[in-house]
Amino acid sequence: MPANKKKPQVTAVPERRGELLATAAEVFAAQGYNATTVRRIADEAGMLAGSLYYHFDSKESMLDEILSTFLTELWEGYDAVLAAGLGPRETIEALVTESFREIDRHRAAVAIYQKESRHLTALPRFGYLADSQRKFEQAWLGTLERGVAAKAFRADLDVRLTYRFVRDTVWVAASWYRPGGQHSPEEIARQYLSMVLDGIAVRE
Repeated sequence: MPANKKKPQVTAVPERRGELLATAAEVFAAQGYNATTVRRIADEAGMLAGSLYYHFDSKESMLDEILSTFLTELWEGYDAVLAAGLGPRETIEALVTESFREIDRHRAAVAIYQKESRHLTALPRFGYLADSQRKFEQAWLGTLERGVAAKAFRADLDVRLTYRFVRDTVWVAASWYRPGGQHSPEEIARQYLSMVLDGIAVRE
């Protein structure tokens, strides 16, 4: 009997951690990391501040898990796209679509990343953010350069300017996107792509 009573606790702890991280992500995204206190997160989660330390040793640990989980999933999707052997236009389409899927799954984490990554990269614990930024830039610039070389994109295209435009246009959607809305991530990606690619693709 004692063994049977312990089983629900084993599954409940990870579930509760996930719930607390989701709550913390929303608070960080709305108020900013520095302005958020452990007490505020606990209040939003309906628990005492001291109880939060049963699951996490600090709010920094919570932020670390929120961002690392988001980036791990993002790169699983991106790496699959980049390894698929697609043409440059198809790669851009797949990367944009994957980006909107990640906004759908991790909207608050994306908002935090946009607001906080600049100063967080200076902290040893968050050094992986700078690595991810470099890898992200290389993936997009490399695809755009490949498209210009293959004459899929205009020869006069400024690839770095285009990369910044597409990056900012896509990821700023985290500021207004809400899961379960009128449009799916795939539909929003299709609309964005129709606007962007008509401007950079070679005209027939």
